Amino acid sequence: MWLVPAVIAAAVLALFSGAVDGAGPDIIFGLRLPRILAAAVVGAGLGFSGAVFQGLLKNPLSDPYILGTSAGAMAGAVLCSASGIGRASPLFYLAVFAGAFAATFLTYSLARIKKYPSVSHLVLAGVAVSTFLTALIMLFITLYREHSLSLVYFLLGGFFPADNYLLAVSCCLVAASVCGGALLWRYLDIFSLGEEKASCLGADPDKIRLAFFALASLATSAAVALAGTVGFVGLIVPHILRLIFGASHRRLLVSSALGGALFLILADTAARTAAAPAEIPVGVVTALFGAPFFIWLLRRMRDEG
Repeated sequence: MWLVPAVIAAAVLALFSGAVDGAGPDIIFGLRLPRILAAAVVGAGLGFSGAVFQGLLKNPLSDPYILGTSAGAMAGAVLCSASGIGRASPLFYLAVFAGAFAATFLTYSLARIKKYPSVSHLVLAGVAVSTFLTALIMLFITLYREHSLSLVYFLLGGFFPADNYLLAVSCCLVAASVCGGALLWRYLDIFSLGEEKASCLGADPDKIRLAFFALASLATSAAVALAGTVGFVGLIVPHILRLIFGASHRRLLVSSALGGALFLILADTAARTAAAPAEIPVGVVTALFGAPFFIWLLRRMRDEG
């Protein structure tokens, strides 16, 4: 698959991009390499989650950022910080996952009318959930000022400094999510035909929905735990790769993970070098690409429907 060498080429480009004069092996391989790996892990998790949500909800606007999944994970992370629970604690990852899953399920429940949520209701519910959770996050930041600077930077999304322990844990969680999706892709294809047809084919729609919500929430929570809030990766990447590989999730799920890794490595390289020696949060870079893409999707859906 051409995405694998593309990711490797992007990683090599990122490793030696920017100022390298006087940068020894300790800087290049001790600082830049973990950061590139972190970008790849986060991009893979968000790209995979976006493909799952779009297939599961049959909604082209579905994305961890838009659905409030990222905001839920971020709320769990901020709550841990306010409670004195460090990012190295297993409770931190548990809280982040619980926040992501709860926010996703809440958005789906609010948007569901009759049997299936409409596109507009899903987006509105996601905006409502994200706005509420963001307000809670800002409240915590205001009350716990000793952590305010780090939390604000975490909220904007970034990979520096990359913690090797968090990188290893998040990598394992994202890999487990992608492997789970790769094993269960047939059920997602069946579910995309509709709940009634899925039931006729012997599948349980509720179990399928719960399983894929859990996988996508796990991947998103691992990404947020490592880099904070990075938006629109799960919106852009699956759309582009669906045009290349088709709608079947047999290749789309893994391809979206690889494509997300490629996209975020390039985005982080731009964030690091565009305004050097200053650094732009990578979440700002992805939003600059993602917001126009989201508007274009809305206009296209309006013209088609």
